[in-house]
Amino acid sequence: MSMNQTPMSERVHIGFFGKRNAGKSSVMNAVTGQELAVVSEVKGTTTDPVYKSMELLPLGPVVMMDTPGIDDGGELGNLRVKKSYQVLNKTDAAVLVIDGAVGTSEEDRALLDRIRKKNIPFVVAINKKELADKDAEKSAKEELSLDDSQIAFVSAATGEGIYELKEQIAAIAATEEPEKYLVRDLLEPSDIVVLVVPIDSAAPKGRLILPQQQTIRDILEADAVSVVVKETELKTTLEQFRKRPKMVITDSQVFAQVSEDTPEDILLTSFSILMARYKGNLEQAVRGVTALDRLEDGDTVLISEGCTHHRQCDDIGTVKIPGWIREYTGGKEIRIETTSGTEFPDDLTKYKLIIHCGGCMLNEREMKYRLSCAADQGVPMTNYGIMIAYVKGILKRSVEVFPEIYKVL
Repeated sequence: MSMNQTPMSERVHIGFFGKRNAGKSSVMNAVTGQELAVVSEVKGTTTDPVYKSMELLPLGPVVMMDTPGIDDGGELGNLRVKKSYQVLNKTDAAVLVIDGAVGTSEEDRALLDRIRKKNIPFVVAINKKELADKDAEKSAKEELSLDDSQIAFVSAATGEGIYELKEQIAAIAATEEPEKYLVRDLLEPSDIVVLVVPIDSAAPKGRLILPQQQTIRDILEADAVSVVVKETELKTTLEQFRKRPKMVITDSQVFAQVSEDTPEDILLTSFSILMARYKGNLEQAVRGVTALDRLEDGDTVLISEGCTHHRQCDDIGTVKIPGWIREYTGGKEIRIETTSGTEFPDDLTKYKLIIHCGGCMLNEREMKYRLSCAADQGVPMTNYGIMIAYVKGILKRSVEVFPEIYKVL
């Protein structure tokens, strides 16, 4: 997969934050060498977060994020500030831009405190060097308790210090993490894996969804063989193989039918379960799903999706899962709330269970943020595929491929 094809969820997310007219957009444009964001002397030009996928050397594929000013006011301004703080939840490296001609402010200090509490690597960029007092950098270092690696004195207008800032960003954003796999580590060369992909009204026209694409690529990386079928063709397809397939991986919506058509000696799991393992929350999700057994009349369940899409009449998040919950709980009056995209409540205490999508469109930091929010507030959290497998009575079989998770059940 080339850098330009790297999914947004797999890219390093770099966020630019600061007060209005501090020069956030100008600094971001200077760092990238492109006019990614609109620049104006009018305060509040950036009214919504701006995301741009690109290639930034020496880091590689990144998402650059420009944000509204953290000092905006009024009802609408407060909403913009809230949006800026939400962007922190997906930020892998933060650049706090401060107007060097004005100096640090209470808003700057509060934001930096939030960045530190979230353990986000950061650089403070003192902008407008050409207008700043000669002691501006020293003052900022003392006021914000910064070391030399955490501060840059730059001018977006003249380009001075931008190269050094770019190098600092690369240094804090480049992290060496163990390589993760969706399914590759479970396969041997020449293993056959059958992928079950329904083609219905919810399926994107002319393409496969991201987890399906990523799984196919991971199978190829293992030198294994992937065969893609619709659920209606699975049974006859399995009967045609001379060599027994190693595994069947299915879309969660047809879990029950696929389980029935897949012999017990073939491993079975779902794209959603593989994605939960990839994101690092499989065990939490398996433990969380048992909260379904404790739901009572009047309880509220949050169904949350990481992306936004056009709702279909049989939409999984707003129609199918609520129906399965009612069926599983014997018709109890369970209240359902839904969120999508970047919206995720800060206060989760009113929910008895959170059922999240696989999170393929969320980067790892944001997914971990949502999981930790739930854990910190004592709210069980699971995902679509695990919930569906549980209510259909096939979860234990679906995680058999992961012995450490299987023993939890």
